[in-house]
Amino acid sequence: MAAGGVLSAIDAVVEGKVTNAFCAVRPPGHHALRNKAMGFCIFNNVAIGARYIQNKHNLSDILIVDWDVHHGNGTQAMFYDDPSVMYFSTHQYPFYPGTGSEMETGSDKGINHTINVPMPIGSGDSDYLRAFKEKLEPAALAFSPDFVLISAGFDAHKDDLLGGMKLTAEGFAQLTQIVKEISDKCCEGRLVSVLEGGYGLDGLAASVEAHIRVLMR
Repeated sequence: MAAGGVLSAIDAVVEGKVTNAFCAVRPPGHHALRNKAMGFCIFNNVAIGARYIQNKHNLSDILIVDWDVHHGNGTQAMFYDDPSVMYFSTHQYPFYPGTGSEMETGSDKGINHTINVPMPIGSGDSDYLRAFKEKLEPAALAFSPDFVLISAGFDAHKDDLLGGMKLTAEGFAQLTQIVKEISDKCCEGRLVSVLEGGYGLDGLAASVEAHIRVLMR
């Protein structure tokens, strides 16, 4: 049902029923590999969504932006040699699952289509904004995606129980604005955001609200 909810949201966006969508689904997905579940994740919702966009809706180039506090090793692995998917991740490092160094940039035809920005513990709004403005924005605009997916984990919030980062709800709103502007410039605003982690309920609620308010503008 979590993966299916993402596919329904994609259909609604492509068909013009909605401008964009946020999928409040669990379990999360970005650690799940092709052959096994991992890290609370059963199916890789965003990876399934990306292939669905390509195969059903014939939109070839997909940008996945992952700001969960953990690196999305499963999503990276799915598309590591695939130039049709650009995967961008900011994440606490070193941290679970141990992947996501700057040296991991893709393989074969997918080289430079994986962009990892490992962040030291304690990173806050200004650190994340710098990464998005300096690393994500130019790469994404050059890639010019046909659809944008967000692995929207909110466990980098300052009050989260698992992470050690210092992002605020307003910080997540600013990250959302950057990604939304990329989708507006490149693909007529086609964007679906999918909930990943988030384990401090007050911070999660505030961050999701801030995120949705930007998507609704």
